[in-house]
Amino acid sequence: MAHTDTALLVVDDARFSSVMIHRVIKNAGYTDVRQASSASEALRMLEERPASILIADWLMPEMDGLGLTQAVRQLDEASNHFTYILLLTAREGGEALQHAFEQGVDDFLNKSLMNEQLLPRLWAGERLSALQNRLLRDNQNLIEANAKLKKLSSLDALTGLGNRSYALARLGDTIKHCASRGGACCYLLITMTHLESLRKQHSTQVISQLIVAAGRRLRQLVRPLDIVARIAPHQFVVITHQPSIEQCNVQSYRRLHESLNLKAYKTTGGFLSLKTTLNIVASDAALEPPKAEDLMQLAESRLQAARETGLITCDHWQAS
Repeated sequence: MAHTDTALLVVDDARFSSVMIHRVIKNAGYTDVRQASSASEALRMLEERPASILIADWLMPEMDGLGLTQAVRQLDEASNHFTYILLLTAREGGEALQHAFEQGVDDFLNKSLMNEQLLPRLWAGERLSALQNRLLRDNQNLIEANAKLKKLSSLDALTGLGNRSYALARLGDTIKHCASRGGACCYLLITMTHLESLRKQHSTQVISQLIVAAGRRLRQLVRPLDIVARIAPHQFVVITHQPSIEQCNVQSYRRLHESLNLKAYKTTGGFLSLKTTLNIVASDAALEPPKAEDLMQLAESRLQAARETGLITCDHWQAS
C-alpha cells in the first residue's frame, strides 16, 4: 500500500541504521522520504518543507533527540503545523521515557525491535499526524474567515480567541456555575510587559506572529475546557473552574508562566522571547459571588505589584 502523501524525514548519523530504516519504509510504499545526517541538517530541511513524521536517533553528537524535538516544536508553532516525532533508542527505564514525553516526543522504538515494529508505529503516527494537521488547517481557515468577515464580535481577529466581551461573559458564567454547583472560579491575567519595546524593534507582521504564537502556546498549556481569551493588545486571560479555591494558587500555574517566558517564539524576524506577568484571582462558592467586572478589576489592580517584583500574584476574592 503506497503512502505518497506522507512526508518522512529520517535523521541518523549512523550510515548502517539509516540505510536499514530507509529500505524498510521504501519497501512499504513510502515515496516521499528524505534523509539527514545531523540535527542541524534536519532543521534546515524542515524549514524548507515540513514533514509529517520525523524519525530520529535519541543519541546524536551535535544535538540529541530531545534537543531536536524542542527545535521542531518551535518550527511547528511558527508554521501552524504538527510533526509526529518518533525517536529510536537503546535506552530502558520509565523515567527517561517519561522525561522525553514531557519534552514533546510522540513515540519511541527500541532499535532491537525495529524490523518488527517500525512500520506499525509509522502507520499509527501517519494517522495521528494527518488528523492533527487537518484540525490545524480547519482552525486556521476559520480564523481567516472570521478575520475577513468580522461577523463574530466576540472573537479577536488576530488570534481567533475570544475578546474582552467574550471573556467577561464566560467569566460571569463560571462564577454562576461555582455558586450553584460548588468549587472555585480562577481568573488568570497574563500581561506581555515589554510588547511596546518590541514594536519599536520589529515590524507589525513580526509582532503579530509573536502574539499568535503566544496564544497558541497558551491554548496548549491549559486544559481543553479552560477558556482562553485576548482582552487587550498586550493581555491574555484564562478562566477555569477548580474543585476548590486551594487549587487556585501560584504553584498550580507556575509551569504555565515559565513556559510562556522561558521558551522563545519563532518569527520571520528571528526567535523572540516574551516577558509576561501573571496575576491570579479566585472566588469561592462559599462567599457572596462577585461580579465578573470585580474579578477583572482586582487582577488589574495587582498588575503593578507583579511588574515590580517579577513574582506571580494570587488573591482570593473577599466580599465587602
